[in-house]
Amino acid sequence: MADVEEKTQTPAGTQEEELNPDGTPLSDNQKKKRAKAAEKERAKAEKAAKLQQEKATKEANEVDFASQNYGELPLNQSQERHGRTYASLEEVKAENDGKPIYFSARIQTSRTPSSKFVFLTLRYGFHCVQAVLAQAPEQVSKQMTKWAAQLPSETIVQVEGTVSKVAKAIESSTVTAKDAEVKLSKIFVVSKVQPSVPQPFYVDDATRSDAEIEASQSTDRPMPGIPIDLRLDNRILDLRTTTNQAIFRIQHGVSKLFREYLENRDFVELHTPKLQGAATESGASVFKVSYFKGSAFLAQSPQLAKQMAIAADFGKVYEIGPVFRAEDSNTPRHMTEFTGLDLEVAIEEHYHEVLELLGNLFSFLFQELPKRYAREIAIVRKQFPSEDFLVPDQVVKLEFPQAVKMLREAGQEMGDYDDLSTEQERVLGRLVREKYQTDFFMLDKFPTAIRPFYTMPDPKNPNYSNSYDFFMRGQEIMSGAQRVHDADLLEKRMGEVNIPVEAMKEYVEGFRLGCPPHAGGGIGLERVVMFYLGLGNIRRASMFPRDPKRLAP
Repeated sequence: MADVEEKTQTPAGTQEEELNPDGTPLSDNQKKKRAKAAEKERAKAEKAAKLQQEKATKEANEVDFASQNYGELPLNQSQERHGRTYASLEEVKAENDGKPIYFSARIQTSRTPSSKFVFLTLRYGFHCVQAVLAQAPEQVSKQMTKWAAQLPSETIVQVEGTVSKVAKAIESSTVTAKDAEVKLSKIFVVSKVQPSVPQPFYVDDATRSDAEIEASQSTDRPMPGIPIDLRLDNRILDLRTTTNQAIFRIQHGVSKLFREYLENRDFVELHTPKLQGAATESGASVFKVSYFKGSAFLAQSPQLAKQMAIAADFGKVYEIGPVFRAEDSNTPRHMTEFTGLDLEVAIEEHYHEVLELLGNLFSFLFQELPKRYAREIAIVRKQFPSEDFLVPDQVVKLEFPQAVKMLREAGQEMGDYDDLSTEQERVLGRLVREKYQTDFFMLDKFPTAIRPFYTMPDPKNPNYSNSYDFFMRGQEIMSGAQRVHDADLLEKRMGEVNIPVEAMKEYVEGFRLGCPPHAGGGIGLERVVMFYLGLGNIRRASMFPRDPKRLAP
C-alpha cells in the first residue's frame, strides 16, 4: 500500500498559529504589534467608508441648480410644436463666433479630461463638430457634466450653446469644423442607445483610411481595421459614417445630373415593368420567379420596353431603376441587383448621334460633380484617396480593331472578334490614359457575335456591329448600340440565338407596325460612383448591396 502523507488538521474553533518566516512561533510582542496594525487598518477603512457615504449623501441631497438644462426628453409622439429654428452643423464656423445655436446630432465620441469638462464630437450627416460642456455657476453643474460623460456613442441629443472660435485648429481627423466649436449650455437625450445592444464597431473607427490604420499599428493605440463584410452586416451603423453620407449624396448627384441633362433635352422618363414573361437577353443569366400558376423572369434591363416606347413614337426616353442579373460573380464590380441609368433615342441618320449625346452627357456629369459636390468628394478622399478623374475637352473614341491593336502591342493575346477580359479592359484603360490623358473613353464597333440579338450589324462588315461601351478608369460602365428596328432582321437575329419569336410576340409585333431607327444604352449607377471615387468595391457604392452571397440587410 502506497504511503499517504499525513495532514495535520486544526481543531474546529481554533486559529492556526502564526509563524515567523523561519517557522518559529511569534513572540507576544510581535503578536501585539500585528494586532495593533490590523486594528489601525480596520479603523482607516471604516473612516474611508464613512467619508464616502457622507459624500454620496451630500451629493444626493445637494440641490442641482442645472437640473432643467439636461436629461432625457419624453418620448416624441408629436405632442407639440415649439417653433424653434434648428441650425445646421455647417453654421459652426469661426465667422459665427458668439452666435447662439440649437441643433440635434449624434454623439460620435466623448472624452473627459477632468470632472469639470466633457468634450463631445457631435455628428449629423457628413458634418462633425466639437462641443465642450464645462462646469459654470448657475448653468452647468458637476452633476450635469457627470451625466453627460456617461452618454454612450450614437446617442441622439438635442443641444443648445454658443459658437466659439478656437485659437488653434482642432486636430481631430473626424471633425469637419476645424476653426470653431460649440460651448454647450443645455443637452437633452432624444433617443438613447439600448445598453443590451452591443456595437460591433465605432463609427469613429469606421471612418479611418487604410493609411491611418496601418500607421497606428506601431503606436500604443493601434486602430482596428473593419472588414467590409462586418460593415455590410451592420450597414445601418456603417452608413452613419461621414464618408458614406458623402458617397450617397454623390450617388444622388449622379442620378440628378443624368436626369437634369436629359430633361433639358425633352426626354420622357419611363417606369417599365420588372416582371417579364420570357428571358429576353443573351449573355447573362436571369432570375426565374413563380408567378401564380406559371413562371416569370426579373428584367435584366428595361431594354425591350424602351424600344417599344420608341416604336410608340415617344422619341426620347430614359429610366432610372433596378436591374437584375443572376450571374454567380463574386467580384468587386458585380452585383445581382444594381441601378440602371437607361436611355433610348430615335435617330435621324446615324447612331453616332446618340453616341455624341452620351459623350456630352458624361462630359456634363464629370464637369458638374466637382463643382456641386466638392465637399463630399473631399470627405470621401480622406478615407479613400484617389487621383483626380481625368477627362479631356474632347471625349476619346476608339474602334474595337484599334483597341485590339493596342492590346497586342502591349503583349496581350486576343483574336479579332474576342470579347475583352476584365484584365484586358484594365490594360486598355492604362494605355488610353498614358496616350490620351483621360480616364474616360468610348469603344465603338464591337464584334457582332458578342452582342445581344437586337444589336444592329455594321452594313460594311457584318462581323462588327453598331455597338459601343464606355469605360471609366479602365473598366466598363455602360453598354449600348443601335437596335434592330426591322421585324424580318429581328426574327433572323432571334433565330441565331435560339429565342422563339412566339416568346416575344408583342415585342416583335411592334416592329411589324413600323418603328424608327433608334439607339441607346444602359449605365450602371454604382459603377460610375465606384470608379469616379476610386472606392475599390462596388458594394461601397450600393446602400444595401445584393450579390450571390448577400440578401440582407
